[in-house]
Amino acid sequence: MAATAALIEAVTKLASGVPVDVVDRVAQVISACDPAEARRRIADAVPHARHRSLALEFLDAWLAEEPGVTAAEVSISLRTAAHLDRRKGREQSVELAWTGPRCRSIPHRHTEQAILQVLDSARSRLLLVSYAVYSIPNIRDAVVRAARRGVVIEVVVETPDRLEGHGTYNTLQALGEDVAACSKVYVWPREERGRSGEGKPGILHVKCVVADGRWLFLSSANLTEYAFTVNMELGLLVTGGCLPGQVEGLFDRLIEDGILVKA
Repeated sequence: MAATAALIEAVTKLASGVPVDVVDRVAQVISACDPAEARRRIADAVPHARHRSLALEFLDAWLAEEPGVTAAEVSISLRTAAHLDRRKGREQSVELAWTGPRCRSIPHRHTEQAILQVLDSARSRLLLVSYAVYSIPNIRDAVVRAARRGVVIEVVVETPDRLEGHGTYNTLQALGEDVAACSKVYVWPREERGRSGEGKPGILHVKCVVADGRWLFLSSANLTEYAFTVNMELGLLVTGGCLPGQVEGLFDRLIEDGILVKA
């Protein structure tokens, strides 16, 4: 039986949203047992909470949309999609991202354009990390669009209002209500930070955006209007290769180890 576009999209979302070994495990379970048993076995076989949620979401989509497509067909589809996704991921491209005086002889992407490409490319997961955040309509709207596509969004921000010697600007409010409502927001607690010899705490100075472990924007630019218009900012837009997944994995570990906590 031919699969519908909905099932094909579900296969693609799972294959691009979790590691290849997880797709293989899910495919093995689906091909080895009936659907009712598959749910329990997938829950046991996939320990990572987000990966498990995506796998069970796929199982439900298959049974609801295309119960006539056999387990063997679904298993082959998953493995094929994962294989193609892995091959595509090995092909890395790197582009300059720039805000500042015009430089016609050097090819580059504008900072805001590069960030928007990453945001609009996300199919299953987005990670945004920034020191300074101000509500920027284009960025806000792109994040909300991603949420409406079913993308899981995690935002890691600095909290100057919680640190000694800083102002009282509320970073969470700066995200805007729409973004805060559709995102999991994390902060770096004061007690988890190292301190200088004078007792000054470290700051979260990272600025990056990662989508699906495939696209990475890494830059000097904060999520502010100045960074997109009048500042001189330099960054890289990385597509494919291992770096986007490594950055995503780094922040996964920080969250799992309790170094970053929900705001």
